[in-house]
Amino acid sequence: MNPLKPYLIRAVYEWIIDCDLTPYLQVNAEWPNTIIPQQFVDNGIIILNIRPQAIQGLSLGNELISFSARFSGKPMHISVPIQAVLAIYAQENGKGMVFDPSNEETPPPPENKPTGKPTLRVVK
Repeated sequence: MNPLKPYLIRAVYEWIIDCDLTPYLQVNAEWPNTIIPQQFVDNGIIILNIRPQAIQGLSLGNELISFSARFSGKPMHISVPIQAVLAIYAQENGKGMVFDPSNEETPPPPENKPTGKPTLRVVK
């Protein structure tokens, strides 16, 4: 059976776009194979604006979310494993879905990064 999480992410994304709001992804920046701009990470978390006007080539796959965006004017390809997604919500009103990180398999600790758990900010 396929995991439910990627389907929920796609559904909430579509709902936010249909409501003419701005979808934000809250991501565990320390999850293995997560490619994000490290200078925007705060306490192991990064918030990504995935509004169609802000990004290019969005792919909401079953295992990976990927797109291209500009950060401080520099283009970058972003790659986020589904397990690293902590929440998807509308920036304007906070409506969306928060995922329980304890439901994810624990990744092996990175060799040169701290092993502490990231702090999850509750989205209202």
